[in-house]
Amino acid sequence: MSTQIKSGISVNTRILSYPTTGVQRYLLELLQRMPKGVRQVAPKVPLSGARAHLWEQMILPRRVGGDLLWSPSNTGPLAVSNQVVTLHDVVPIDHPEWLNARFAAWYRFLTPKLARRLKLIITDSEYSRSRIVEVTGVPEDKVVAIPLGVDARFGPYDGKDIRIAVQKLELPSNYYVLSLGSMEPRKNLGRLLRAWESIYRRLPEDVWLVVSGAKGKSMVFQDVPELKMLPPRVFLTGHVSDELLPSLYAGAIAFAYPSVYEGFGLPPLEAMASGVPVLTGNRASLPEVVGDAGIMVDPYDVDAIADGLSRLIEDGSLRSQLRAKGLEQARMFSWDKTAERTWAILEAAAQE
Repeated sequence: MSTQIKSGISVNTRILSYPTTGVQRYLLELLQRMPKGVRQVAPKVPLSGARAHLWEQMILPRRVGGDLLWSPSNTGPLAVSNQVVTLHDVVPIDHPEWLNARFAAWYRFLTPKLARRLKLIITDSEYSRSRIVEVTGVPEDKVVAIPLGVDARFGPYDGKDIRIAVQKLELPSNYYVLSLGSMEPRKNLGRLLRAWESIYRRLPEDVWLVVSGAKGKSMVFQDVPELKMLPPRVFLTGHVSDELLPSLYAGAIAFAYPSVYEGFGLPPLEAMASGVPVLTGNRASLPEVVGDAGIMVDPYDVDAIADGLSRLIEDGSLRSQLRAKGLEQARMFSWDKTAERTWAILEAAAQE
């Protein structure tokens, strides 16, 4: 984007010193499409934890001047009313039990007060929009839902790229169901493993469940205490580099993401763009992202997850149908569209 803005806009980029997760990726994608004249504001040295929040509340307001401030990562300074915040979800309010108690308490205090002071709130889905309106009490027209995009590097890959990823990650088989399994409770890894344990015996012997992102067996057992050991034919990759991730997606026969709560849900979108049939939970924003292009199940029902996995693995015609639908669904989302709508809102807010 090359638009020249007429009035000052500053972007709060303090989170870019953190490891790249979904929130950082969102900001990086939009900054790449940033119009001329937008100023990035961050601490002079990387900060984390309470020090980062203190910088944001005390130092950042003095550095913004008369600009409109865009804070893209769920939080912003209470002292700045000339501000737009992207609030990706309200997990700390809806499910504080999933988070560090101090972290959750801070956001439960901050979010409603900040929401009422802002010019506007941007969020990722209609589901998150409805939750923000309900828990903060702001008018509906103060919250705008702008869907996220999918990176062009996610797409169907040829066999060579997939073989390289399989070899580098030392996967035990070329036939695998992929899942992204961080240790957050909402990702629902425990029920997915229990579902796998109930069906693996009747599946072809070369089909494995590959869990990417899990930090080790001890962490899995801590998260799923009723499992004394991993079920057979489950492989944990640990962290997967951005270089290998697209090929890992594209090589999967199916993608399992039975999350119970998402403000948007990038992984199912990335899987669909990769030509991989998807199973997801039917809660929160995931129906908006997946539509009718995947199998949606009650994420709290282990039997439903197991049945959905079995259907995907055993029914080749279903996989082909969902692959075509998923590619078509994924084409509805692009970072260019996300950026265009976001910057249009910021420009309008800056002119007010």
